[in-house]
Amino acid sequence: MSAPRVVSLAPSATATVAGLGAADRLVGVTAHCDLPDGSDPGSAHGPDLPTAVGGWLNPDLDRVAALDPDVVLTSDALQADLAAACRDRGLDVAHREPATLDDALDGFAARGADVGRPEAGERLAADARERLDRIGEAVADRRRPTVYCEEWSDPPMAAGNWVPDAVRAAGGRYPFAEPGERSREVEPADVERADPDHVVVHVCGHGDRVDPAGVAGREWVDAPVHVLDDSLLNQPSPALIDGVERLARLLHPEAFSAPDDDART
Repeated sequence: MSAPRVVSLAPSATATVAGLGAADRLVGVTAHCDLPDGSDPGSAHGPDLPTAVGGWLNPDLDRVAALDPDVVLTSDALQADLAAACRDRGLDVAHREPATLDDALDGFAARGADVGRPEAGERLAADARERLDRIGEAVADRRRPTVYCEEWSDPPMAAGNWVPDAVRAAGGRYPFAEPGERSREVEPADVERADPDHVVVHVCGHGDRVDPAGVAGREWVDAPVHVLDDSLLNQPSPALIDGVERLARLLHPEAFSAPDDDART
């Protein structure tokens, strides 16, 4: 049986398929997706690169259909209408809406099944859980610092979804949202009252291209500001586990053999 032809319309799905070792099954991705070799989707660097089909919220569905995919991958409630539009065209769609860290881990296995690599999906999920267990052991019984995570800065928005779980898994305390809740605009007074020990900025779509001084200069911020690449916390992909590890090293550097010096501060 030939490998399925996969179009991924979500950066998190693309990253997960790559983590499954199934990137060669991708025939189409969005312009916002990162390819494993660092190539730009749709570039002329090689004939085997997947075709770029547009943005993750406004892909060219004619182009998607022309790729004759066996499955189209979508993610998040923001893509629910897009998933329905693909189904209306007769395309087979695997739509996932993870809301918590556990959902994200379950999604690794689900994506394996979506692209015909179920065993790889189970292995990826098991490996992620083992990594989280090791982090938990390293930070157990330590004081939990309060962390404010900002997903968007204009207006400031406290990160929700799986980020509260990620902070807690990293040994921190997160009073700004419950696991599974959507990210929300935050009042400066709420941040002041919470008196965070650390501020982590991971602005959606900006990578790590944020000046921490711009956040540190706010009157209501009185804590070290760390900038992380947004893919480490904003995507329910294997990079999220990397993000938990980075957070744990920021919050508890003494618990690890070498401190994390990659995050901009």
